[in-house]
Amino acid sequence: MKACLMKTCFRKQNLLFLTGILAAAGFFFGTSSLFAQNGRLNEVKPAIADKDLVIQIAEITGNAVFYPVDIEGTRLEVLAVKAPDGTIRTAFNTCQVCYASGRGFYKQQGTVLVCQNCGNRFRMSHVEVRSGGCNPIPIFPSYKTVTDTTITISQDFLKEAKGIFARWRRN
Repeated sequence: MKACLMKTCFRKQNLLFLTGILAAAGFFFGTSSLFAQNGRLNEVKPAIADKDLVIQIAEITGNAVFYPVDIEGTRLEVLAVKAPDGTIRTAFNTCQVCYASGRGFYKQQGTVLVCQNCGNRFRMSHVEVRSGGCNPIPIFPSYKTVTDTTITISQDFLKEAKGIFARWRRN
């Protein structure tokens, strides 16, 4: 009887050990594929100053890319992302409601943008489509020039947006 109990305990220990190994392997491979998939999460491009913002379409994927622009001493930021339907979407990286808090900017978490002030979450498919409320402030087609390879947002249009970034404090 003791031998049976010992065999049962041994089997349970082996089973627990094996389960632990498999769980660790699953975590490792699961997170490594997550990192591979989201390798460019929250990528911020080098800042430009007092000129048109030119975005290369080839560098835009399903992960948002952030473009800082200094306009007459005010830092603005534009985000660009490829929506699930394949269209390239652009918006100012500030929340339409929370911008005055200084923390109303977005960071990507997984497949959504999250406002760093209110915590609201937005799908990439909503960028440049929805306006009002806590959505990123869209940059509609009439405010940019799109070619086969680039999206250009004029310095004049960026100057008009300076007010919504006056208290902005992206960390």
